[in-house]
Amino acid sequence: MLRTRIADALKTAMKSKDAKSTATLRLIMAALKDRDIAARSKGNKDGILEDEVLGMLQSMIKQRRESISLYEKGGRMELAQQEAEEIAVIEEFLPEQMSEDDMTAAIDTVIGETEAASLKDMGRVMAALKDRHAGSMDFSKASALVKSRLS
Repeated sequence: MLRTRIADALKTAMKSKDAKSTATLRLIMAALKDRDIAARSKGNKDGILEDEVLGMLQSMIKQRRESISLYEKGGRMELAQQEAEEIAVIEEFLPEQMSEDDMTAAIDTVIGETEAASLKDMGRVMAALKDRHAGSMDFSKASALVKSRLS
């Protein structure tokens, strides 16, 4: 289970005195606890599900990529490097990401199955993609590809 892998990685990083990995893994654990607490208030006593954890990790990566872009524009390369190192730690817990060719094939398959014909059907296509490829597909790129296919 992903939670166990993250907790074990945190223990290993702490034992090996890897400060950067320890800090990043603590951020992941804190975000996970926040989401679990929010889920409990909605009646889910076990916390968030595995696919929601994957989504959380992907959003953390997306935030860091945006930060890297801003830091590079501002000439703060040391901060951009720190964000890139955090991305590397977070990516260890995600399944291998689909290549653009694989993503295109998956999108074409879903469009065919859902019989999507226009941009009005984009929501259905994206929902089906998220169900099938959670964690392995970059949905910001997929969204652009779906939009270009349906226009």
